[in-house]
Amino acid sequence: MDKNILNRVNVLIKKTYYTYERFQVDATFALLYHEEPLSVEELSLFVRLSDHLIHLDEHHYFIVFAFTSQENAYKASQNLIHNLDGHSNEHTCMALDTFDTSKSPTAVLSRLKQILVETRKNSFVRIETEDILYR
Repeated sequence: MDKNILNRVNVLIKKTYYTYERFQVDATFALLYHEEPLSVEELSLFVRLSDHLIHLDEHHYFIVFAFTSQENAYKASQNLIHNLDGHSNEHTCMALDTFDTSKSPTAVLSRLKQILVETRKNSFVRIETEDILYR
C-alpha cells in the first residue's frame, strides 16, 4: 500500500479515536472489496456524507462509519452492498471490526484484511465481523 494512503488511514483512525474519547461517539471501521474499480465519488453516492472513505487500491476501500455502532454499521453495509449490486454486477463484500481504541491503526487494518480474506472464501457471505476469525 502506498505510504501516503497508509498515512491518511492512520490519521483518520487516530482522529476517530480522539472523537470517541472526547465526545463518546461510536464509530465502526470497515474494509470494502469491490471487484470492479470504483471512484471515491461513485462510492460516496451510496454512503452517508458523515462517513469517511479512503481508496486503498484498485479493489479496496477503507470506510469509517462515523457516529455508528457496529450493529448499525452492519445494516449500513447491507444497504451499501445492495446499492452497489444495483450499480454493477461485480462481486462486493465487506469486513467490519469491533471498535477498540487500544488497537493501533496497523492492527485495525490487519484485522480488517484478515476478516476480508475469510469473508471472500465463502462466496455466499457478503459481510462479516471479527467473529469469523474465531470460528
